[in-house]
Amino acid sequence: MKIGIPKEIKDKEFRVGLTPDSVKVLSAQGHQLFVETQAGMGAGYSDADYQAAGATLVDDAEGAWQQDMVIKVKEPLPAEYPLIQKDQILFTYLHLAASRSLTEALIDSGATAIAYETVEIGRQRPLLTPMSIIAGRLSVQFGARFLEKQQGGRGILLGGIPGVSPGHVVILGGGVVGTEAAKMAVGLGAQVTLFDISLERLNELEALFGSRITLLYSSAPNIEAVIPDADLVVGAVLVPGRRPPTLVSRDLVSQMPAGAVIVDVAVDQGGCIETMRTTSHSQPTYLEAGVLHYGVPNMPGAVPRTATQALNNSTLPYVIKLANQGLDALEQDAALAEGLNVQRQRLVHPAIKSVFPDLA
Repeated sequence: MKIGIPKEIKDKEFRVGLTPDSVKVLSAQGHQLFVETQAGMGAGYSDADYQAAGATLVDDAEGAWQQDMVIKVKEPLPAEYPLIQKDQILFTYLHLAASRSLTEALIDSGATAIAYETVEIGRQRPLLTPMSIIAGRLSVQFGARFLEKQQGGRGILLGGIPGVSPGHVVILGGGVVGTEAAKMAVGLGAQVTLFDISLERLNELEALFGSRITLLYSSAPNIEAVIPDADLVVGAVLVPGRRPPTLVSRDLVSQMPAGAVIVDVAVDQGGCIETMRTTSHSQPTYLEAGVLHYGVPNMPGAVPRTATQALNNSTLPYVIKLANQGLDALEQDAALAEGLNVQRQRLVHPAIKSVFPDLA
């Protein structure tokens, strides 16, 4: 199979779809890899690294996109819509619930679009998990940074010091992102309150953290009682294939301390904070209601070397199946079949169909 790896064009997105090691594995199995020039530079992989692994370098994005299968990291942007080919396999993060225009473009293209984030084994999402771990950890790392006065925050050290209270971190959601955020916040010495709607998950988190964090059931009264005291709020709500519910209203945001920070990891699916909108690594924050908002949808792009390696560890087995078996792999691998979002110019995934019923 001919496989293309274009350079990511999202702002400050330095990850790349395949590492040279992954290219070497696929090349050894007889597949042809076409890598856009400098596609891996941001993650520390040179064009020479890809050539040594057996790839052919192409000068532009069109050369990478004109292949049987395209492997990316982030969803295609409008400039890439015309490059999507009929009968092509596109394997990447898509997050279609947050973008009607991309959904329509994929339907019109006639491509088969498989989303990393909806590949599912039982209740696990193996291709989303590594980036969720990174995003969860970065959410507190970035939150701590933007609480600094020079960054526009209220000048809080999350861990405090003896004689001075630590900062208060509120985490909405106890999945992978929320758990990793809690680990980081606890490690820094912050006061941590975590909300989740699943009592089973709260019990699991109690076994993990014990009394080091406060665990509360996610209800409107509980959230409304805690948010006004938060220095940092982390949105960590995931509803696969759908927009998350709005858990923090504009009015509630206005009750937070001036210079407090909100980091909404769920922004790539639409966000769970009413005042949150998408930002970028170039301009990561904005001030609204006196609160600093961070809404970068590709947070792991800040650590592209780590993130690219972690992502490839998870995606490569599925890429190999698609390369060797084509679309027959969807029939033979139930987890991969869950990743199918668009095929034969129609929506396939039930969750996406529920978001855009008129396109189903």
